[in-house]
Amino acid sequence: MITRMSSLFLRTLREDPVDAEVPSHRLLVRAGYVRRVAPGGYSWLPLGLRVLRNIETVVREEMDAIGGQEIQFPALLPREPYEATGRWEAYGPNLFRLKDRKGADYLLGPTHEELFALTVKGEYSSYKDYPVILYQIQTKYRDEARPRAGILRGREFVMKDSYSFDLDDDGLARSYRRHRDAYVRIFDRLGLDYVVVAATSGAMGGSASEEFLAVAGTGEDTYVRSTESGFAANVEAVVTPAPPEQPIEGKPEAQVHHTPNTPTIETLVDFLNGAGLGRTFTAADTLKNVLVKVREPDEKDWRLLAVGVPGDREVDMKRLEAALEPAEVALLEEADFTANPFLVKGYIGPGALAANGVRYLVDPRIVRGTAWVTGADKADHHVVDLVCGRDFTPDGTIEAAEVREGDASPDGRGTLVAARGIEIGHIFQLGRKYTDAFEVDALGPDSKPIRITMGSYGIGVSRLVAAIAEQHHDELGLVWPRAVAPADVHLVVAGKDDTVTEGGERLATQLSERGVQVLLDDRKASPGVKFADAELVGVPTIVVVGRGLTKGVVEVKDRLSGERTEIAVDEAVDHLASLTGR
Repeated sequence: MITRMSSLFLRTLREDPVDAEVPSHRLLVRAGYVRRVAPGGYSWLPLGLRVLRNIETVVREEMDAIGGQEIQFPALLPREPYEATGRWEAYGPNLFRLKDRKGADYLLGPTHEELFALTVKGEYSSYKDYPVILYQIQTKYRDEARPRAGILRGREFVMKDSYSFDLDDDGLARSYRRHRDAYVRIFDRLGLDYVVVAATSGAMGGSASEEFLAVAGTGEDTYVRSTESGFAANVEAVVTPAPPEQPIEGKPEAQVHHTPNTPTIETLVDFLNGAGLGRTFTAADTLKNVLVKVREPDEKDWRLLAVGVPGDREVDMKRLEAALEPAEVALLEEADFTANPFLVKGYIGPGALAANGVRYLVDPRIVRGTAWVTGADKADHHVVDLVCGRDFTPDGTIEAAEVREGDASPDGRGTLVAARGIEIGHIFQLGRKYTDAFEVDALGPDSKPIRITMGSYGIGVSRLVAAIAEQHHDELGLVWPRAVAPADVHLVVAGKDDTVTEGGERLATQLSERGVQVLLDDRKASPGVKFADAELVGVPTIVVVGRGLTKGVVEVKDRLSGERTEIAVDEAVDHLASLTGR
């Protein structure tokens, strides 16, 4: 196939888009792959759509190889199935909700667990029908509060979601493993540098959960890995090792001290170390109490929640939100403090929280017998040696403190190092959350019903375009892996005389006849413009038909290495066909 740039619907840009934050956004727009329509909404232009379709092909091939069967659901869905599972409310403001002309409630599908479960229930009834794997590649919709980074975080995106249905947990484990292995093959074929990390299930529900993250400094997900083991996890899924409890007997009595002008941990530590208390204090000896408000999906009113963490750490809002999901979480505003005068900013302690019925969850490091310096619920006052289990009793623990490099690995082997990545895949062992909601059963060999168990497996197909671009670019433009590139060869005709033009046309035709996809730059533009566009567009092999034709050679450039090689015209077709695997 030959695509002529003289007629291709393409306009490259020399300047970066003003709203571009990351390289993929900048380059995909400049190279004419996508165009912004609205916040979080992009059109796919011809070259971009080719890359997207190439990724879909890889995904389909690997899904089909594990026995997956492709189906297609509508994006416009009724309220009732999502209400049955509680997700009509649980999704909160991220759900696009609308009414039809008769006033019936609908939503634009963010994910389709409910529809898959109901479809299988409607079609299958015998244990002989199972196991089954169904999947679709379809546009999803989520009302992102802050769409950003081009197609990396949009309100409309293409996703592959597949679901396994098994008779028992052993079958689910096998289906999960098949999907996991298929994902490894998919991302390997796409040329991605990625990691597999433990993750939380969030609003999806379920037990076992892993994320596939494309390694990228611009990624929104932070993950950690051990220096001495295979442990790796999204920070939201890190479980803090709790220290052993300590005996309470013999601990000093708690004492309130006047600590003027110490509303921060830093000022408090400086004051205590100058107060002559007979020992040295650090931020890790203090207990920081952070107040937030939470609201469950089916509630209208907010409730106060206090989170206690060691003073040398901050509360990580993403970890906190993951721990409390599906509840909505927000920081307190000035009006909240005014309405609750027992909350003395900078000096909040467990005493006032307990006295006023505020739920109090603490970091797992705050165990029975540990002594802390914390607020005394009075301006300019702190209490020293407040002992957990003696002087205060939390309502439970929560994973909300930041995870830092150098922390002990949860598996007890080595310490943690941190990096950033882009979520490109997520797999869950859902279990029976959705089959329980819809009573999806199979009649067993003994004529007794068997409750089906599910797995859910997603890949961000359109996000993969951006993730690949984040990893595969240089200062000149995109550098696509061959498996996804919009063409096999970018053939540049660098000359205006008939000999060069005819030579380029002849080579393009011969390559096409060998099954090589050719992007032919036959425009009436200067060689400089053509070369710049070839670098920007990012086809992995660039062929220049120019002055060398008089010597019987063409120039072949490897876009990744930058290596240039002169090849005899008579050998060019065979060389390029073998190079591109055609």
